[in-house]
This record gives sequence, structure tokens and C-alpha cells, in this order.
Amino acid sequence: MLERLIIRFFWSCITLLGTAVLIFLLVNLVPGDVARIIAGPKATHAVLEQIRQQYHLNDPVWKRIGFYFYQLAHGDLGHSYITDQPVAQAILSHFPVTAALAATAVVMWMLMAVPLGVLTAKYRGRWFDRSVLVCATISLSLPAFWLARMLQYWLGFKLGWFPVAGFNGFISLLLPGATLALLFVGYYSRLIHTNMVDVLESPFVRNARSKGMPEASVLFRHALPNALIPVVTVLGMDVAGLLGGVLFTENVFGLPGIGTLAVQSVLNMDVPMIMGTVLFSATVVVTANFVVDIVYRWIDPRIKASV
Repeated sequence: MLERLIIRFFWSCITLLGTAVLIFLLVNLVPGDVARIIAGPKATHAVLEQIRQQYHLNDPVWKRIGFYFYQLAHGDLGHSYITDQPVAQAILSHFPVTAALAATAVVMWMLMAVPLGVLTAKYRGRWFDRSVLVCATISLSLPAFWLARMLQYWLGFKLGWFPVAGFNGFISLLLPGATLALLFVGYYSRLIHTNMVDVLESPFVRNARSKGMPEASVLFRHALPNALIPVVTVLGMDVAGLLGGVLFTENVFGLPGIGTLAVQSVLNMDVPMIMGTVLFSATVVVTANFVVDIVYRWIDPRIKASV
């Protein structure tokens, strides 16, 4: 077990290293004069040369990437070309909003997906199961930006039930959280449904029913915990993706999260901020994958026995 975790940790570090190299090359090889973007169109040649020297823009690529990894080794993601703010500080200041949005969305879609998944498994093949399947397919097909705009217009602007945009506390997270929940609930309800169908055929479920236990107890106390075990892996990766920044949703609703920060950095050609947000997102995903692997082995004894 320990040997496997060490191997997984090693490959996680290799993945992050490869991601950092790839992002550096992709961003720094894009045509364009970064110094001109920083200084503005009316900057003099002397000012441009000073900026190029300050940010090592005249150095060869191998030397710049060496300096970049030297900074990373010291926990320094660099400074924004636009605001001169430390990239790490900017990411940390935007992260709480993204984390709050992710938590809100996860709670919403799991509160809907769990009962839908359990009930469709119990009544599989009937009209309720087929209706939920159709709705789940539709929810998976909806474009995120379109759904966000529709909810924003009807529930925020027309009816005035929620703030249209901006961040003013928890109330501002409900509409974007509902947007993400509607996109994910169909997939998770079908995932839980599939696992529940298999679990309901297990001997321990038939044994519980033979003892005269209430059906609700059989479904939610005995079958559901076992059906949720495979869901943990998928949920961990989806949460990691949300924590990395939800681009469309955050931008539509004007939330000051990681996604909004990433889009602004791309539009401004803010190279250190672009690399910082992408590397942060990659770190969250890789870390979540590593943690989920540990948790999955802890909650499922069958995996421990096979190691």
C-alpha cells in the first residue's frame, strides 16, 4: 500500500512538472510583444528595453525556463505584468469565491442526484425512470454559457429573485451554483442509478428485505452507501475541476473567482498570471486525484485486499 502511494506521488510530481514545462512553452512562444502590452502603444524604445530586461524577455528560452523553475522552487509564481501583484497572492484572493461556488454547486446537485438515482433504480424501466433519463440527457447536452444566461435573465433580471451579477455574499452564489448543479445532476443521477441497480441485486440487500426492514431503510441505509463508493472518484475529479475555476459560469455572473482571473489574464496577455492560474488548476486536479485514490482504498476494503 505504502509503495503504491509513493509511486502515485512520484508520478503526480512528474505530471505537474510536465504541465509547467508545457504551459511555459505554449504561452511564451505565442507571437506578440509582451513589453508593448505591458507599457502600452505609446511607450518609447528605452522603456520597452527596460521592461524586457526587467522580465528577462530578451533571454533565450532555455534561460527563461530555468529562471521560471528557480522561482517555482522558491514558491514564487512571479508578478502580474498588468498590476504588478504577486500571482500567488492574486490566486489566493480569488480562490475563496471559487471554493464557495464549488461547494454550493456540489451540495445542490448531490441533494437532487441521490434521491433521483435511488428512486430510478427502485422503479427502473418504468415511466419515472425513463423520464429522468430523458431529463438527464438534456441536462448533459446544455451549453454552460447558454444555461447561465437563461437563468440570469429569467430568475435574476426578469423576476428579481437573485442578484444578476457580482458577489454580495452567499445569495450571489445560488444562481451560478444552480447553473452548475443542473449541468451535473443528470450525470450523477444516472451514475448512482447504475450502481444502485447492481447493489440492489446483492445478497445483503435481499437479506435485509427478508428480515422485514422498511424499504426506505434498505435503500438509503444499506444499498446507498455501497452504491456511492464508485461515485467518490468521479466526484473528487469534478470538484477539482470546479476549484480550478469555472470559466463560463464565473464570467457570466461576474464572480471574482479563479475562472474570471484566468480569462482576464488571457485577454491582457498577462503571461505570469496565465501560467499561475493554469498551474494552480493542474495542481488541484492532480492533488485531488491522489487524495481520491487514498480515500477510495480506505472506504472500499475490496481494493485493500487486492493490493
